Amino acid sequence: MRRTTAFLLAGTLLLGAPASLFAQADTIHARKTPLFTLADAALFGGFALATVAVAPLDRHYSTALQNPSRQADKFYTRTATIVRTVADPGAIIIGVSMYTAGRLTHNAKAADLGWHGTEAVIAGGALGALIKGLAGRARPYKSAADPNPHDYQFLRGFSGGSDYQSFPSGHTIAAFAAASAVSSETSRWWPNSRWLIGPVMYGGASLVGVSRMYNNKHWASDVMTGALIGTFAGLKTVRYHHTHPGNRLDRWMLGASITPRASGGSNVSLTLTPQY
Repeated sequence: MRRTTAFLLAGTLLLGAPASLFAQADTIHARKTPLFTLADAALFGGFALATVAVAPLDRHYSTALQNPSRQADKFYTRTATIVRTVADPGAIIIGVSMYTAGRLTHNAKAADLGWHGTEAVIAGGALGALIKGLAGRARPYKSAADPNPHDYQFLRGFSGGSDYQSFPSGHTIAAFAAASAVSSETSRWWPNSRWLIGPVMYGGASLVGVSRMYNNKHWASDVMTGALIGTFAGLKTVRYHHTHPGNRLDRWMLGASITPRASGGSNVSLTLTPQY
């Protein structure tokens, strides 16, 4: 039990800590810097090095997490199910619900957070789906008896279905996209909260990645790459919108006001100035 707990916590720190630290630096001066910065290059390089470092251990981690005693542990099985569901479809459901509630109650911050978080998840997911189709990597369970993390085939992900869409992890992308978007937005409003919200959000996202490995759906390198894509999707979505105020998407999505009528139905009005 202790070894299992230590393994999961190590995975959480490996994935979440670097992203959380760079996310805070990214959000503090979001209005004063261009869309892409040297900090982004450092973050990308860090993730790339981590992916290269963890790739040779794909087989080891897969075998370790599929140990019968670990798989029989009901606590970890239930936890994996919960965090996976919160990431997908939970990230979209939560984001859309927050956006809708914000527009109905005229809460600009809630609508802003819901819209940009949802947009980040969609953008990251679209890029992830493209890479999945191109890479055509077999999932770990396809070679459970003798794990083979090197089973790639160009374009196979488009024709072979989900079994060959292992790289990168879509659930991890969604989790990190939501985490980075929420951390970025909230640290703009409440700078003192960034040391609490960031670690909590990225820690939860990291657990999603570990859960996908625990469920034998992804290799460790799939998860690491998914964390990279998701983090960038969230950070760049938020930064773009707040360094390009008045952009078309925000004019439509955040300038729209939905007001319920007492007699039923609702009134929809559009204001061309975004309400941040």
